[in-house]
Amino acid sequence: MKHTESELKLLEGKEKKEIIEKLNEQFGIEKIPGILFMRGKEKIFLFNGSFDEKKVRELEEISFVERVGVYLGKIEEYGIRLSIEGSQILKDEIKNNVIELTKEEMERWMMGHEILKKTKNTGFMIIKYKNEMLGTGKASAEKITNFIPKSRRLKDRSIEK
Repeated sequence: MKHTESELKLLEGKEKKEIIEKLNEQFGIEKIPGILFMRGKEKIFLFNGSFDEKKVRELEEISFVERVGVYLGKIEEYGIRLSIEGSQILKDEIKNNVIELTKEEMERWMMGHEILKKTKNTGFMIIKYKNEMLGTGKASAEKITNFIPKSRRLKDRSIEK
């Protein structure tokens, strides 16, 4: 069976190792608790279960399989951007590039706003409030860009009258 670009692909061997190495370089993550799948060239999914690639292929013969597992993150030009769930699942593994927010900053972040905050590092950073991981932002010298999808943002109370 020939695999198409949009098909789910099991990542193993060298490909899985490259993802883990990049996550280690960015966030200090040394291991992934499960199986990695990829859709296209960028979306990474984490699966913990008893399906193997053969079973996924059998299901794809019957119906379109959009994903297997949880959306972990996306490969981008500047590295891997973990999803909110990805940052929460890997919480205990994340050791580097974490930015802790104040309560006010967290509320602004969850409404989808950028955070004006000077950082030592640039690139993808894990956003944290107290003991909760809130996903990934992209830090520059002066601000942190927000990637929370509009459908998942809290209602912006600053525009209420």
